[in-house]
Amino acid sequence: MEQSGGNGVRVVVIREYDPKTDIERVEQVESSCEVGPNGELSLYTDLLGDPICRVRNSPAYLMLVAEVIDDVGDNERETKEIVGMIRGCIKTVTCGTKFSRAKTGDPVKPMPVFTKLAYILGLRVSPFHRRMGIGIKLVQRMEEWFGDNGAEYSYIATDDANEPSVSLFTEKCGYSKFRNPSVLVHPVFAHRLPVSNRVRIIKLSPADGELIYRRRFSTTEFFPRDIDSVLKNQLNLGTFLAVPRKYNWVGSDKFLSDPPENWAIMSVWNCKDVFKLEVKGASKLRKGFAKTTRILDRVFPFLRLPSLPKIFSPFGLHMLYGLGGSGPMYTKYAKDLFGFAHNLAKECKCGVVATEVSSEDPLKLAIPHWKVLSFTDLWCIKRLGEDYSDGSVGDWRKSQPGLSIFVDPREF
Repeated sequence: MEQSGGNGVRVVVIREYDPKTDIERVEQVESSCEVGPNGELSLYTDLLGDPICRVRNSPAYLMLVAEVIDDVGDNERETKEIVGMIRGCIKTVTCGTKFSRAKTGDPVKPMPVFTKLAYILGLRVSPFHRRMGIGIKLVQRMEEWFGDNGAEYSYIATDDANEPSVSLFTEKCGYSKFRNPSVLVHPVFAHRLPVSNRVRIIKLSPADGELIYRRRFSTTEFFPRDIDSVLKNQLNLGTFLAVPRKYNWVGSDKFLSDPPENWAIMSVWNCKDVFKLEVKGASKLRKGFAKTTRILDRVFPFLRLPSLPKIFSPFGLHMLYGLGGSGPMYTKYAKDLFGFAHNLAKECKCGVVATEVSSEDPLKLAIPHWKVLSFTDLWCIKRLGEDYSDGSVGDWRKSQPGLSIFVDPREF
């Protein structure tokens, strides 16, 4: 991309991110983009010195930067600055379900249909270099890499209210609106949340967790085929199973063959060691009110007063994922698991816990969250090539949403 200006030509080059030379300039662009509209509250993300941290744990990933170079003549080139960046990753996920029999006469069983899916995140363009087509160039170059590595679909997630982002992808990059999950966020109080004494919470081994997820949730949309890698990752704090207090746990095989009437499962991912968040632009009055709630909650914990954590300073996050279960009391068991996860986050000095659920999922109403901190996400999807076989699912873009989705914590 070239532009004439002054005595030379300004060139925008899209290239791979180089951690040895680019980190400081990338952080400057990140900082310039984290500004709220008209001086309102904004959310700043500190990537803790690792711009690739949000894709680093995926099976395949890439980060690109857009760099402005001024050609000043006389065969001299002067690098001005990095003005944009984009991250992408690729994994294999469930996109649908087919029904088959192992042998003639066996009952028909649902089986997952997998596809190679790419994900775009962290697209940033400096406020001083927007409306120049740089964002589109970054997306197009990333999609080339996706296609070269066999991805069939690409998707992005953005705040439903982020009109510039939605417009860029749906009107200029060929994406279509696909799913509207809800991001549910809850502050970590100074007091603990209650967990029913009728429920027993078991921490599963990665092997037991993997077996339950594969047997019970592999047909869930967006389920990652490499779930074993997710559960064995050092950022995974554990997979927890809620069962009746008197249930005798002897392993996942027995559990799957004869499960209790009611149960729920949930895993916890430690985003705190990947990035920190901070709310900026708050008035002294808001900061003072938040501090007062924490003091009251700390001094009078028995009152169980809602308190706001130190969100106006850098704070950590725990991501709750892999939520599921069965039985008429399932959502209540899930709520107990949430209380357990909240208390774990309190011990780890996290500021908030968050999860993301389908708009159709009953957990949307059952999981405690603060509406002022929560929001509706928008997932947009694009088919990268028309030469892929539709197989037994057809075009995934045209499928109806299921009751739930499996949110991969590596990309939250």
